Amino acid sequence: MASNGVSVSGGGGLVISFGEMLIDFVPTVSGISLAQAPGFLKAAAGAPANVAIAVARLGGKAAFVGKLGEDEFGRMLAAILRENGVDDGGVRFDGGARTALAFVTLRADGEREFMFYRNPSADMLLRPDELDVDLIKKATIFHYGSISLISEPCRAAHPRAMDIAKDSNSLLSYDINLRLPLWPSPEEAKHQIKSIWNKTDIIKVSHVEFEFLTGDSSLSDETAMSSLFHENLKLLLVTIGEKGCKYYTKNFKGIVGSINVKAIDTTGAGDAFVGALLRKIVDDQSVLQDEKRLREILRFANICGAITATKKGAIPSLPKEQEVLALLKEAKEA
Repeated sequence: MASNGVSVSGGGGLVISFGEMLIDFVPTVSGISLAQAPGFLKAAAGAPANVAIAVARLGGKAAFVGKLGEDEFGRMLAAILRENGVDDGGVRFDGGARTALAFVTLRADGEREFMFYRNPSADMLLRPDELDVDLIKKATIFHYGSISLISEPCRAAHPRAMDIAKDSNSLLSYDINLRLPLWPSPEEAKHQIKSIWNKTDIIKVSHVEFEFLTGDSSLSDETAMSSLFHENLKLLLVTIGEKGCKYYTKNFKGIVGSINVKAIDTTGAGDAFVGALLRKIVDDQSVLQDEKRLREILRFANICGAITATKKGAIPSLPKEQEVLALLKEAKEA
């Protein structure tokens, strides 16, 4: 069954996110194990959905394509998309599978550990014939992760959606979002993650994912260019937490710093970073060839990620542009 769909309005290019949306259950007390948690807070989650909402919250046009359970959680998540200005017309509902759940522990340093409930969950069951082809064709940027490559039939729907978008001249954006506990093996994860690598225009990896894919913990520029950069890639990004991010194009490379914040929960920080980047380039992709302007945008994106890490939960923490601009001004005046 399809969602009723609420279309976004206004001008500008459309960012479409493809993949999973789920429910995170986060302990009410940080720095303890799941078994020790006295209670949990329910929060909407899923990296591609977070990115779509991040784009919308920054004033952009966004849509989400994926599958939810025909259950209360699924309907709640679709409503959250609409409430945040994201077009949910590409959402499908499955009456035979539940919406995915994840229990997420917050360690004392703000980093996360996961326990997933997917056996299978609805997002894994999106079929190629269920894709909203007309919606996907409207994408200026088509964004996705790797979780939708874990199992069929969604594994087949994923490249099909990419092909539809690419044939419509969409820019393809890939945030790896590695979750090893969901994969049958690390080897299978590497194989599937790399299976769509060379089709993508923008790739973002974290420093942990960089090491996983290359075996290089030093994040060397040589490894980035020889192992991760491909002939048709327009931009490779490596996020390095509070230190900011490294960037690579065919013509230039560098590093852009972030700001110091007290990290409470890093959930969604990478998604905020990606959403901010896509929001800023969707209407002017020439910025990818202009290092000065790209660095300004990456600084903006870094601060979006930093702000998100100062609060619990991904979606409630995603900033609006005024909040980011205020911090940018403070940083310049300091």
